[in-house]
Amino acid sequence: MFNEPSGAFAAVARRCAEKSDGAYRVELKPLPADADQQREQLVRRLAARDSDIDIIGMDVIWTAEFAQAGWILPWPQDEARQVSMGRIDAAVQSADYKGQLWAVPFTTNTQLLWYRTDRVPQPPQTWDEMIDLAERLGEDGTIQAQGERYEGLTVFFVSLLASAGGSVLDEQADAPALGGAPTREALRILHRLAGSPAADPGLATAREDQSRLAFESGGSSFMVNYTYVWPSARANAPAVAEHMGWARWPAVEPGRPSRVTIGGINLGVGAFSDHPVLARRAIACIASEDSQRLAAKLGGLPPTSDRLYDDPQVRATFPFADLLRETLRDAVQRPKTPYYNDVSLAISRTLHPLSRIEPERDAERLRDAVGRALRSEGLL
Repeated sequence: MFNEPSGAFAAVARRCAEKSDGAYRVELKPLPADADQQREQLVRRLAARDSDIDIIGMDVIWTAEFAQAGWILPWPQDEARQVSMGRIDAAVQSADYKGQLWAVPFTTNTQLLWYRTDRVPQPPQTWDEMIDLAERLGEDGTIQAQGERYEGLTVFFVSLLASAGGSVLDEQADAPALGGAPTREALRILHRLAGSPAADPGLATAREDQSRLAFESGGSSFMVNYTYVWPSARANAPAVAEHMGWARWPAVEPGRPSRVTIGGINLGVGAFSDHPVLARRAIACIASEDSQRLAAKLGGLPPTSDRLYDDPQVRATFPFADLLRETLRDAVQRPKTPYYNDVSLAISRTLHPLSRIEPERDAERLRDAVGRALRSEGLL
């Protein structure tokens, strides 16, 4: 599992081991902080049939690849139904591949719009409205977003595309979609943002943390980012947090609610584990509602169980719990393909830097690049 800094995962592991009455113990093996490095390390070990890996803390985008490669075990139907019960559907779908459950959703996340209530009386409803408003605000109207050539740029594009009514792949997930108006509209917004005086000058190299730090410095009025920015601002920039509002991620078209990419950690059983039955038992505890509540309290990690968003303890951590749950219920999956890593690289490489996007031209370039990625062609 990635090295979660708050100690929430370690606390959950200890609690579940104690509840097992000695049937098992849980030993945490931290992965690198960078998601690409996490995947690389796991792929190498799983390809070598490493039996030391019993439980994998999986990024939601790994499900199809790991399942297709035979690196994780599917959950038996009865157990799958039991561990899925009561969870937000989009979180469950992130662990599903070809009609089978391959992991159990533990924590989830998605982006919201964060804005300065002392400068903006009402949050903007659409991206165009936000850019217009930011430009009128002048130097204090800066919009923080993720524009570096990495996974965050793919997330940005997929969210815009889904909000416009489009998708990256067709229904069978074996060919690119990326046709027509939705793709061009998503590209238009990316290009307009990059060319606007409201864009941060560092947009082309901005990731989530650069966006967070820039917003906390006080010179920005808008930011799209994950929920961790709320406790961070309260701890590091209380004067900013005092005027920090939240709203749904901006829509692409008026009257069509945005659909934002889902993230999170799912727990899968390593295919070469010597203890798959115990691993499933441990996962059921680690991903239980009690554990999710603890992960929310200690680590600020949103739960995957729907009803926990009504829990007073969770609502104290997330005062925007209703908005977060609403956004998660409408969340969009990134392309479900064993070639996801290549598809994501094709998207981010084609679209970076955002300032050079030409919507008509790049819609075709993007479709071609994703098609080649699905065929494992031209990736270097």
